Amino acid sequence: MAEENSRSKKTIPPYMKAISGSLGGIVEASCLQPIDVIKTRLQLDRAGAYKGIAHCGSTIVNNEGVRALWKGLTPFATHLTLKYALRMGSNAVFQTAFKDSETGKLSPQGRLMAGFGAGVLEALVIVTPFEVVKIRLQQQRGLSPELLRYKGPVHCARMIVREEGILGLWAGASPTVMRNGTNQAAMFTAKNAFDTILWKKHEGDGKVLHPWQSMISGFLAGTAGPICTGPFDVVKTRLMAQSKSVGELKYRGMFHAIATIHAEEGLRALWKGLIPRLMRIPPGQAIMWAVADQITGFYERTYLTNAPL
Repeated sequence: MAEENSRSKKTIPPYMKAISGSLGGIVEASCLQPIDVIKTRLQLDRAGAYKGIAHCGSTIVNNEGVRALWKGLTPFATHLTLKYALRMGSNAVFQTAFKDSETGKLSPQGRLMAGFGAGVLEALVIVTPFEVVKIRLQQQRGLSPELLRYKGPVHCARMIVREEGILGLWAGASPTVMRNGTNQAAMFTAKNAFDTILWKKHEGDGKVLHPWQSMISGFLAGTAGPICTGPFDVVKTRLMAQSKSVGELKYRGMFHAIATIHAEEGLRALWKGLIPRLMRIPPGQAIMWAVADQITGFYERTYLTNAPL
């Protein structure tokens, strides 16, 4: 009985969660970069040049070539890999901190707080600077390299620091913190709930979900965040895209940007790019969790429960 209790209290270490997340991020980035490029272009489109997702994608391909759909892939893939490593690892650390010291159980409130903390940490450490570079690269139009302001991610980051200071890489940090904190609080809580409700899966029980089961749970968990955080994402993109070096800044901060967009473009503009976000984030979570759950599931069966493989 004592051995069984000791096993039940064992959990997957944070470093394994971090590894599983980073590998899942690599696969996700490779599959879904074109949708992210289209989303960014739609969010930056103030004049209504694009008639929708398909028109935006076809216009990019016709004017700039197919490779333009993978603009910003290097910072995006690096960003996703590091982001998921930090997100999954820090969430595991926060969950341990919020667990009841006597029972070892994690309350729903503790799970929400752990997810929010992981989202805030990833937003400040990784997401904001990488997305600033990615968005500056994605908003560039044209085929001729010599006409492009930024020649690549490293060149882009250097120019931002030289012209706008180091804090230029953290433009739009406030809405990014709000977006990521809320997203991860909802996502980790929902993923655990769907795993339990749909598949009777509990961490440490030795049960390894099939990839398709992880994909369903991950897809469902990834749908709520984009709807709730749409305005934060639009504002984040607008703040990151503007450069101090090209004149006066249109938006002075998160609240000013929300008010300005609402006044000039209407309420619906705060959810611009929502459909491509829903096309990217839930499938992205499905892909990431399909990879991550296989890695952590293998660890559970091998080291936590000693179940036969």
